[in-house]
Amino acid sequence: MSIKSGMIKIRAPFSLPVADKPLDSTWAACPSTTRGQPTQLSSDPKGERLAYASNRSIFLRSIDNPSVSTQYTAHTAETTVARFSPSGYYVASGDTSGIVRVWDCVGEGVTKGEYSIVSGRINDLAWDGDSQRIIAVGKGNQRFGHCITADSGNTVGEITGHSQVINSVSIRQQRPLRAATAGDDRTLVFYHGAPFKYNTGIREKHNNYIYGVAFSPNGDNLVSVGGDRRIWLYDGKTGEAKGQVGEGEHKGSIFGVSWSSDSRRFVTASADRTVKLWDVEQSKVVQNWTLGEDGAAGVADQQVGVVWPSGRTDGLTISLSLSGTLNYLVEGTEKPTRRVEGHQKNITTLSSRESCPSDTFWTGSYDGRVCQWNISDGSAQTAKGPGHNSYVAGFSATSEGSSGQIYSVGWDDKLRSIDLGSNTYSELDTKLTAQPKGIATAGEYILAASSDCVEIFSKGQLTGKFDSKSQITAVAATGSSVAIGGEDASIRIGKLDVNGTGISISIETKLLRNRITALAFSSDESILAAGDSSGRIIVYKTADGSKVTDRWTAHTSRITSLSWNKEASHLVSGSLDTNIFVWNLARPGERLQMKNAHQEGVNVVTWIADGSKVASGGADGSVKTWNVELAK
Repeated sequence: MSIKSGMIKIRAPFSLPVADKPLDSTWAACPSTTRGQPTQLSSDPKGERLAYASNRSIFLRSIDNPSVSTQYTAHTAETTVARFSPSGYYVASGDTSGIVRVWDCVGEGVTKGEYSIVSGRINDLAWDGDSQRIIAVGKGNQRFGHCITADSGNTVGEITGHSQVINSVSIRQQRPLRAATAGDDRTLVFYHGAPFKYNTGIREKHNNYIYGVAFSPNGDNLVSVGGDRRIWLYDGKTGEAKGQVGEGEHKGSIFGVSWSSDSRRFVTASADRTVKLWDVEQSKVVQNWTLGEDGAAGVADQQVGVVWPSGRTDGLTISLSLSGTLNYLVEGTEKPTRRVEGHQKNITTLSSRESCPSDTFWTGSYDGRVCQWNISDGSAQTAKGPGHNSYVAGFSATSEGSSGQIYSVGWDDKLRSIDLGSNTYSELDTKLTAQPKGIATAGEYILAASSDCVEIFSKGQLTGKFDSKSQITAVAATGSSVAIGGEDASIRIGKLDVNGTGISISIETKLLRNRITALAFSSDESILAAGDSSGRIIVYKTADGSKVTDRWTAHTSRITSLSWNKEASHLVSGSLDTNIFVWNLARPGERLQMKNAHQEGVNVVTWIADGSKVASGGADGSVKTWNVELAK
């Protein structure tokens, strides 16, 4: 085995020891959002990277090339906020357990410190101009925030003056140091420092929750925004109110605010689906962007966060929709110049190698979202039209129509289809008999498996049904061959009837001792791989059910996904143990390991790019690709 240009080169027949991760790319999950709450975005001092929280991870994502990102996974609770230090060398991030972590963002992501701030959720945090002090705020019992040194966690002040949850904090970057916090008690508290101590509380300017506060980069001004749709300006040094800006302009709660690097303008993001650019001197809107379809009132397009990256000359502003989409906004343009889409939730299914053109694949997630991915640039597009409203349980494709159809089943107990060419749902909306366990394609027939039966469809119409004597847990098919896995560890192999009315079982085996959780045929139908709930994989000959190998036992938890390459020489497997293995059928004792591939577990794997790469999706909501080049 040799390493060339960042790829693992495997000579055939190859030796495949446990190796470092041949990670090709990480296509980050979108920021986690909650309706009615702000989501914090942060950019580094050069305006090159974006930091945000998603599930239990923090992602640092290239602004100019969103397919390039790094993932920090040290948090053990759901993450809530991440902020770059002014130096650009560190990130501070918080989670729902009240923990703040400080870590290196230019090296290996080494954690420098872990500090307990409050007893509940961290809502926001801020660095001082020297990258030495941090104020973190949120939900607590005894206190709602704390001020610490970044390197040791020593106390450097007190955050007082609030009676309810604090939503936002900002620190003036110049001396004398000032800080401001705001929260659900409709109070903005002004602090002098350091050490930071209470100076004054301003309670009469907002009559609803205050969601955001921010000092201007030059320290002259402080701005606050809130659920009352109001924007207030204050003197950055004294905290004295200067006046309200743009009364009545926003028609919904204002969740975010961010300043331009010259301190002359700022942007606001609102639940009314707009992002507005304000001139401070004139106190008026100079640019308005409305997100979503014209005339629509889509909740998914509510704007819950915004950042104006410093260090850039293109005037780019990035806003966040409730759907998790990042919108790139440039003054003078009415629509976003770019939309970065993806998943926010656990990725539950991924289209197989056979289902897709060589340059694309599809993923589905726990919330029902389906995305089409472009392999060349890592971009995602959400499938258009009405789709599943919950967990997507599987994909399978046919060659119907001019460009083919990809069928999906979901926990809304529906069978739906998407046109591969347009990435648009068809009108198909077929009700299944029960919650689906999986889906497979046998020729032009679609097999949808539930616990008690396998329903057979042709062009969305039911043609037949196979009733099972034991509970079904997995299904696979290719050509006319069908395999059904059971709760009782049984595997039944058979053929689909010519007219699609039923399945004729010819082989039944029970070599595994635990529930069958994944099945995969080779493309020539000659072998079948089966994985169980304990992490064991066995390969069978489909002709007689005889065992090819039972040596693949390296996984330590449930097998979630299996996929053969086109030549049926290698199998890739994913598991809840967070690992991915590539197995060599010719040498069963050898394997390549992608260790800790996805935080909280790998859910789906498949071969892409004509078999030169593996794609995976997991509980972290991200999609990753892995280089596995087989030498001739």
